Order: sequence, then C-alpha cells, then structure tokens
Amino acid sequence: MPVPAQLEFFVDPSRCIGCNACVQACSECDTHRGYAMIQLDYVDRGRSTQTAPMVCMHCDSPTCAEVCPADAIKKTADGVVQSARKPRCIACNNCVLACPFGVPKMNTEMNLMMKCDMCYDRTSVGLAPMCASVCPSQALAWGTREEMEKARPNAMPVNRFQFGRQQISTKVNMMVPRTQAVMQVDVTAAMYDPPPAPTTSGGATNDVMANLFFEDSWS
Repeated sequence: MPVPAQLEFFVDPSRCIGCNACVQACSECDTHRGYAMIQLDYVDRGRSTQTAPMVCMHCDSPTCAEVCPADAIKKTADGVVQSARKPRCIACNNCVLACPFGVPKMNTEMNLMMKCDMCYDRTSVGLAPMCASVCPSQALAWGTREEMEKARPNAMPVNRFQFGRQQISTKVNMMVPRTQAVMQVDVTAAMYDPPPAPTTSGGATNDVMANLFFEDSWS
C-alpha cells in the first residue's frame, strides 16, 4: 500500500530541543527493531547546545542506490528509499560514502547497510513515522502542506538542496523562514559562513542555513 500522496514528512531544525525522543522511538520501528536510524547532531558544539535531527531525505534520484554495485537499494513507487536488501548487500560502503546527507549506516556485525525507511510499515497506512509521533516540539512532523501552512505561517517547506554543482530534490521537506523566500537550500555555501551567535529574540540574517538552526521567532 503506497504512502498517501497528501501526507508529507517535515523537518524543522529550529524546533529541535535535543531530547532524543526521536532516537529512542526510531529504535522501536518494526522494520529495524533495536537500531535507531535517526541521528541527532550538534550544529556547532563549541558555540551552542543547539541540536538538529537528521533523517533520510528520500531523494528523488537517490545517490545511494545509484552507486550500489549490487542493486541492493530500492525506491518504492511512492518515493520512499528503502534500506539495503540483505540478500543483495555486499557491505561495500559505497552508499555510506556517496550520500550527500550522510545518512546510511553500515552495520558491520550484520554486513548490511541500514537507514531510515520512513517507517514504511506505518506511513504506508497513513500513520506518522515513529520519530514524528513522539517529537514534543514537532521538529519532526507528519501531515499535509495545508496543515503545516496553518500551523506555521512564518515558515515554508523546501525540498531542493544544492551541494556544489549537484542539485538534489527530496521527498522529505525542510522548513525554512518564509521571509527568506528561497526555493532551495545551498548547503555548500552555508558551510563556509560562520554561524551567528545564538539569539533569544529573533532577527533577520542573510544566511538561510544559520536561520534554520538559530532563529526562534519565525516557526
């Protein structure tokens, strides 16, 4: 059964409070019970305690699948990129090295690549992924675009990312400040800009990626 077309996954880094509820819930997913396929990263540990959840973005043209020599990684018709199939995976790590988002994890004990599959057992029947179902701040959210627009009028979803000369479109959406009016997030460019000092009062900045993590007035 396909994931209902009107339901989408939204990631809002500015709302992450670092509680690790998503990590714990992910480990209870039926498709990879006991292993968490989500990671909680510090944005800049030396300057801030701000964290950000990282899930598989489910690329429209998944690099992980493109570089797999064993054709072990499949994408469903509704756009969900699955974990490697155990009978085919040869544990070569190509997918781990190639993913621009750094998502796939190699389970060396099992010789198998494992990653977020958007809790396909749940989302294919309209239920929210485990991580989104427990996130207290809704940094991870599941619903329709209309619901998100109503709940967060100052933010907008973006699902295109620029990595140097490579542009990637994804099934998962990243929420960005509506005032930025951007159609894509230039990840590479943001890597070379120093992050702003953490703020509790908001304020405009020209750095989209910095706003995603440090602004708290728009979401």
